Amino acid sequence: MTLLGILFLVVALLVSVGIHELGHLVPAKRFGVKVSQYFIGFGPTLWSRRVNGTEYGIKLLPLGGFVRIAGMLPPGRPDRRTENRRGRLTLAEEARLDSAEEIAPGEEERAFWRLNPARKLVVMFGGPFTNLVLALVCLLVVLCGIGTPKPSSTVGTVSSCLDGTTTCRTPAPAAAAGMRPGDVIQRWGTRDVKDWKGIVSAIAASGTSPTQVRVLRDGKATTLTVTAVLAERKATDKGGSSVVRRPYVGISPAYERQRRAPTAVAGALGAQAKATAQALVRLPAGLWETGRSLITDEKRPANGIVGIVGVAGIAGDITSADSASYDGLSRFGDLLLLAGSLNMTLFVFNLIPLLPLDGGHLAGATYEALRRRLARRRGRPDPGPVDTARLTPLSYGVAVAFIAMTALLVVADFVNPVSLF
Repeated sequence: MTLLGILFLVVALLVSVGIHELGHLVPAKRFGVKVSQYFIGFGPTLWSRRVNGTEYGIKLLPLGGFVRIAGMLPPGRPDRRTENRRGRLTLAEEARLDSAEEIAPGEEERAFWRLNPARKLVVMFGGPFTNLVLALVCLLVVLCGIGTPKPSSTVGTVSSCLDGTTTCRTPAPAAAAGMRPGDVIQRWGTRDVKDWKGIVSAIAASGTSPTQVRVLRDGKATTLTVTAVLAERKATDKGGSSVVRRPYVGISPAYERQRRAPTAVAGALGAQAKATAQALVRLPAGLWETGRSLITDEKRPANGIVGIVGVAGIAGDITSADSASYDGLSRFGDLLLLAGSLNMTLFVFNLIPLLPLDGGHLAGATYEALRRRLARRRGRPDPGPVDTARLTPLSYGVAVAFIAMTALLVVADFVNPVSLF
């Protein structure tokens, strides 16, 4: 079952990346830009076919994909610096020459850099936008189709023993009162209750005094007397974990599947995007904590940062969890939510305004549009495209940082993995 979850994650990743690259390819070709390659995976080519000037194919390692758009970088100004102090080509000039080699004689007008800023924005935003759409689709299917589990006022399980042992020296309060799974709690003490949240609140308000509880059992109302006991429970707040003593009766709810209206999905998508952006802001601190956990053997939090190996492990946990109440539909829904979260991460991460990410090209096109508009208003000549090649050293630094981050997370996911259960 674990392998099934990992396989689902691999397929979801390939589909997500493949559609992301299509989001770049389709508008680029529509605008006449030369697109030489579209591949799923990396490494040796397993299969490829050339159609309308573009080579489509599959590579050996299913770790992503890419689309090669020709002429991403403009040639630069005539008075630009092309060599460093050692007499070698600068990184920016090397990048310009590599970009120019992709354009054959007679194809100069098919270079990406010749597009106007608006079309550049469409091409570069097309990839992240498809991930946003996929995240939306996953949420629609889960929230409106499958539904999400919601605790109900029906008793799901009744603990037999107060201490959780098989010897059962002290019965749990609910079991001692005769409460059974399937009982629908209607009233707890002086409070009418309609959901599990209300039940929890009523138990806390009743304290450890004998309390009259009305339940519906087999269509008939029955009154039980339940006397809660104080038990130690872990509580988590902004300050961390602590142990508190709370009234305890020994019941847990049955869950019912709740479907939402399509109008609720927009709010859920916004909340998911906000949470992803917040996680991205906390990324440096999260990486530091992850690195520290490798040295100190501290357990990584379930909501901590994970890499692709960790996400695969979570998918494996979902499919292999041993729980009778965790049915196949619930597992599939959680896998779809995981896939949706993956796509939201791809969407938000790619909008970071740094090359070589899509956000870097979006920032360059936006700056170009503003610069050209300002020149027109001032009656000055068109300044032309932005020379993004000058940012090549920065893009190399970003790439190195990304590789280092990936390596750290892969090691951490193997050595000290995050587990849901």
